[in-house]
Amino acid sequence: MIRKFAMGTLLILMVSLLNACATAQKQPTGPEAAKNDGHSDSLNATVSPQLPPGTEIGNSGAPSDPFERFNESMLTFNRKADDWVLHPAATGYSHVVPQPARASIGRFFENVGVIPRFANDVFQGQFKQAGIETARFATNSTLGVAGLFDPADKWFGLKQVPNDFGLTLAKYGVKEGPYLVLPILGPSTVRDALGTAVDGAMNPVSYAAPSSAIYYEVAAKAVQAVNTRSENLNMFEDVDMYAIDPYGAIQDAYIERREAQEDKVKSGQLTNRDAPESNSKP
Repeated sequence: MIRKFAMGTLLILMVSLLNACATAQKQPTGPEAAKNDGHSDSLNATVSPQLPPGTEIGNSGAPSDPFERFNESMLTFNRKADDWVLHPAATGYSHVVPQPARASIGRFFENVGVIPRFANDVFQGQFKQAGIETARFATNSTLGVAGLFDPADKWFGLKQVPNDFGLTLAKYGVKEGPYLVLPILGPSTVRDALGTAVDGAMNPVSYAAPSSAIYYEVAAKAVQAVNTRSENLNMFEDVDMYAIDPYGAIQDAYIERREAQEDKVKSGQLTNRDAPESNSKP
């Protein structure tokens, strides 16, 4: 059982790390920037927009990193596990499952993750967005065939906005604490790691079927990780190409993105207008 669980955790690897690593890609300049503009957009979905000189984002500054040696070791572990397990699995998966089907699987997992988003919208007083999440779930679970398609966005303009308990803690003044790279979940902070645990506890499967919850979680996260990686097969190659210091680039991008999200939460501006445009077709 321990061996199965260990293999499962390797397959779960880097659903969160993939998003953070996308932010670490350094943008080329000049003609090369124009040539790669479309490609860079897809890989930098979580990068904060370019700001005028002198503009600061939230609490921007040198992040607290007393765990740097541990964090670098964990980043190396995550990269090696990706090289040995996740990337090969995702490559084979991409040859078998066509891209439209992979996009639908991604939308399915976003749809079933509604409870933490809805709960944190309520905790933060974002009641309009909580209503949007409810309407999205009802629409996509029915008209969207269990969330495989996104008619809520395509037809009704109801956009999903990521939210989590780490942002809820920030809303009520809890500091982020030191930067932390988790061995499975990737870039985080002490506060956000606690938030991840709370969000995970909101999974109703853990209470409806406690004896089999671990197997469901391992299987679901494994599929989600492989599916996400298959949509970003060149992710780390691009990070290595454009980032002189991948560790620092990932850290800076993660902290900057979270500070931008925190500012919106604290000001009560986390609405569907902040969500990225969806390319999904119902």
